[in-house]
Order: sequence, then C-alpha cells, then structure tokens
Amino acid sequence: MRPAAAIGAVADAFLRAARAERDLSPNTLAAYRVDLDQFARWAARAGVASAGDVDRRLLRRYVAYLGERRLARRTIARKASALRSMLSWAALHGVVDASPAADLPVPRLDRPLPKVLRADTAAALCELPPADDPCGARDRAMLELLYGSGVRVGELCALDVDDVDLRAAALVVTGKGRKQRRVPTTAPALRALRTYLAGARGSLLARAPCPPEPAALFLNLRGRRIGARTVRAVMAKYLAGEGLAPVGPHALRHSFATHLLDNGADLRVVQELLGHESLSTTQIYTHVSTERLRAVYEQSHPRA
Repeated sequence: MRPAAAIGAVADAFLRAARAERDLSPNTLAAYRVDLDQFARWAARAGVASAGDVDRRLLRRYVAYLGERRLARRTIARKASALRSMLSWAALHGVVDASPAADLPVPRLDRPLPKVLRADTAAALCELPPADDPCGARDRAMLELLYGSGVRVGELCALDVDDVDLRAAALVVTGKGRKQRRVPTTAPALRALRTYLAGARGSLLARAPCPPEPAALFLNLRGRRIGARTVRAVMAKYLAGEGLAPVGPHALRHSFATHLLDNGADLRVVQELLGHESLSTTQIYTHVSTERLRAVYEQSHPRA
C-alpha cells in the first residue's frame, strides 16, 4: 500500500489485520469502524483524504472538534485510541512515515469508583429467582455465578456445559483475547447449577429451533445461547421487583472483588480471578474498600 492511500482504505486494511492478528472482539472492531469512519469524513471536509497527509496539527484540531461537540471525555479518549492504533499500524507497515498520533493529547479521565452491593444485598439478590421453573432456575444459577466467581457477563454467556466442573467446584472461563482461566465458585452457585442442569436446561433446550445449541450452558426462551442484553434484563427485573436501585451485572463482579479484599484476600489473587492483565486495573477495588472503611469510621467514631 502506497503512502498516498486514502484514510478509508487504510482503516479497512487496519481492521482486517486487527481481526486476524489481535483477536479483538466484534464489539471492539465495530466501535473502531465507527470511530475511524467518522474521522475519515471529518478529514475529507477539512480537505485531507490521504493517510499520508494526516499530521499532528490535524489530529489536534479533530480532538478539539470532538470537545466542541460536548462528547464525554471517555468517548473522546476512545476515538483517539482508535486513531492511535490505526496510525501506529500504518507506520509499522510503511503506509505513513511515522505516526503523528504517538503523543496525541486527550482529556484525562476521571475513574469512577465501581458500584458495589452490600454482601447481604448481593446474597439476597441471588436468592430471588424461584428455583421451581426453568427460567427461575436458570436466573438463579446465572446470578450466583456472577457473584460467586466474578465473571464478566460476556464470559457468562459464552460458557459451555463442558466448561463447568461440578466435582472441582470450578469453571473454565474464556476472557478477553480468548485467554482462559480457571476460577472457583461457591457452594450456593454449585447447588443452583445442579438444579438448573438437572431439568431446567433441558426444558429450555427443547424449545430450540433447528439446529439447537447443545453446548451452550445458559439458554434463552427460544432455547438458544443467552445474550448479555437478556442477562441485564433479568437482573433489572429482580432488582425492580424488590425496589432496589438499578445496577448492571458488572456490579456483581465489582462486589465479588471488593468483598474478597474486604475479607483479606491478596490483591494478586483477585487479579488472577478477575482475569485482569494489569494489577493497576485491580487496584481500583482497594480504593473502594478504603472508601467503605472511611464511611464506617465517620459514622462510628465520636470525634470523626
């Protein structure tokens, strides 16, 4: 590809390479596509069509334009990250001489503390679904695994029956980058899984059109592999029924990590259980625990 290649053509080649070499998720690739197409259209209006003509000044103008549109700082940072990735790839493959986005300034992100449920609230939520009907048994098993093993909702949906080792009380979870990790789970989660597998899952599987999905662990009302949107709707239903504040499934993962640290778990063990690449990602839960300690202190100490 020559340096005069159009921005859109470079974006296409970069995304093909990212799909083949980096094993990015479909959602990440779709987000990159939207962000890069948006930049290509904006650059064309500014009179720049070639990737070789993209310079640092143009990129700074683009970031300023995104800020003028009052986009969230996190959104601007994501769009800048997509550009950095594409232009770094283009420089590596000789499409441009050097990446003009290497030190592109972007808004600093405030990292909000994760939402964490109290231990008794998380336990009560897991016990809300009725175990005497197929959907209720499924919902209880899903909630117990989200809280008992700290899996992401996407990881939960991707579980197959063969990924569950009931005898060892463990799951084989496929995380980001298709990296697998083995995580333990709780006794309540095991009981819920056994109940679900004993009959409820078969009832849901019987509703499947051809071809069925016999490998999938959790099934929707059509007997197919359940999706993340359905899991979120399930959790919202039970929270609303109890008059509790709405939170997503990730709050159970946050609660899993925070409650482990509150009870003395080692930070690196929690990192491994969560499947975090970097320890700094896990360290946010130490801040949550500190905030909780501070709140208890201020409520309890007579001179606080």
